[in-house]
Amino acid sequence: MSTLVETSNGKIQGKLENGITVWKGVPYAKPPIQQLRFKPPEPPAPWNGVYDATQFAPGCPQPKNPFANILGERKELETDEDCLYLNIWSPVADTKGRPVMVFIHGGGFWFDAGSNPWYDGTSFAQQGDVVLVTINYRLGPLGFLHLADIGGEEYAYSGNCGLLDQVQALKWIQENIRHFGGDPERVTIFGESAGATSVSLLMAMPSAKGLFSQAILQSHAGDFFTNSKEATEVARKWLEILGIQENELWKLENVPVEKFLKVTDTLRVNAAKSAVFQPVIDGTLIPMEPLQALQSGASNHLSVLLGTNKDEDRLRAAVTPRWNSMSDQQIYESIEKTVGEIWLRVSGYYLNREKDGQSLRDSVESAIGDFRFWFPTIKMGEYLVEAGASVWMYRFDWPSPIFDGQLGCCHYMEIPFVFHHLNHQDALILTGVSPKREEISLQMHRAWIAFAHNGNPNHVLIPEWPNYEVKNRATMVFHEKSKIENDPCMGERLVWEDAWKVLES
Repeated sequence: MSTLVETSNGKIQGKLENGITVWKGVPYAKPPIQQLRFKPPEPPAPWNGVYDATQFAPGCPQPKNPFANILGERKELETDEDCLYLNIWSPVADTKGRPVMVFIHGGGFWFDAGSNPWYDGTSFAQQGDVVLVTINYRLGPLGFLHLADIGGEEYAYSGNCGLLDQVQALKWIQENIRHFGGDPERVTIFGESAGATSVSLLMAMPSAKGLFSQAILQSHAGDFFTNSKEATEVARKWLEILGIQENELWKLENVPVEKFLKVTDTLRVNAAKSAVFQPVIDGTLIPMEPLQALQSGASNHLSVLLGTNKDEDRLRAAVTPRWNSMSDQQIYESIEKTVGEIWLRVSGYYLNREKDGQSLRDSVESAIGDFRFWFPTIKMGEYLVEAGASVWMYRFDWPSPIFDGQLGCCHYMEIPFVFHHLNHQDALILTGVSPKREEISLQMHRAWIAFAHNGNPNHVLIPEWPNYEVKNRATMVFHEKSKIENDPCMGERLVWEDAWKVLES
């Protein structure tokens, strides 16, 4: 079984792992350093000889992940500005033309990398006859520092370099994946959290059209982007702390990246938003917000699978030490800061849950999770259906037993189920050991595989899964006994819809 492949840039050598072929650290763009800092990615230069693709490449420089202790990431992630690489798992490098799945990692546009063992593609290749690709992209200020309104045309796309990296990776895949046993006409992009937001933005970007035909969004975050005005204000504050004048942007080429991270930490402490660097709806590269783009029919040709976890906000709460010691007044202030004025229109519904035995913290966690992840996902499903796309909706409900059940079915919990590596030592830290885990994982894993092959997630291990339509809102609820529910959480949906209408009027 050969692992030597000819690409458009030169030959690369992978290796055999667990009976499949794997290529790690494959360059899809030039190193984005010095004069290429804050600039769109450029295709990689050709090389002579054989490129060694047997070891993962570094991820983008980043601060320490606040979720690392819970997510079991014991090994410090190697990072470097020279980070634009991808990884490929394939049953065999032949000409069969298998479906291709490209995973875009989350991490709030701040953390993580495609080399994270949570995203190992072995099972997709072994059990699904799929070519699985993971990618790195620029994060934090390196990926999303908006200098266009300060530095002009030279920095026109600086605020979306991380997204342009993703587009460049998809272009490389279109050009080369056939050599790895994949079919460039059958590419499914999928991502979790900020990765799912990336997917929604790629669906709205004209420059990404034609680079994929299907999409999966896991825990899409509806507020993980910003506008040019806000992004420029952040950039000005960042430059001020860094000590660089607005007419001296050329100096940014030689500032050590470690200094960038220190300045960014200072900025984050004093910022209204924890994620101060996010994709920018600039009106050109990204003409409009994802939901507006979907309404206009930007993705009506796609098949889309999307959903959320039942207790999205509990992971954030678990790593916030002061959360459990906050007074009721501090909790109210926290959710008003997070949700904004719309909280006044939904608070009555959520706070009334205390009568049913829910604590104030539980109610607030539910409201934040619904605001940030669940309701935006519902709206996205509606707009896609109205535009004519084929849509399937899911919700993941299985609660982890660890920490006495405090995490519930929190953000990120679905990852080891989807990738089918529940027995990895890191996954066990999040999920623990309990009955039914394997069965649920197989149901989800094979649904994702079936979707990659057929544009439809149905398979023999789950009940029949109808398309999502506004009339019945059929949703697959993955749990110990998975089932279809029509319009689950209808009460919450109606409350958010009423609040949204008032704000839009």
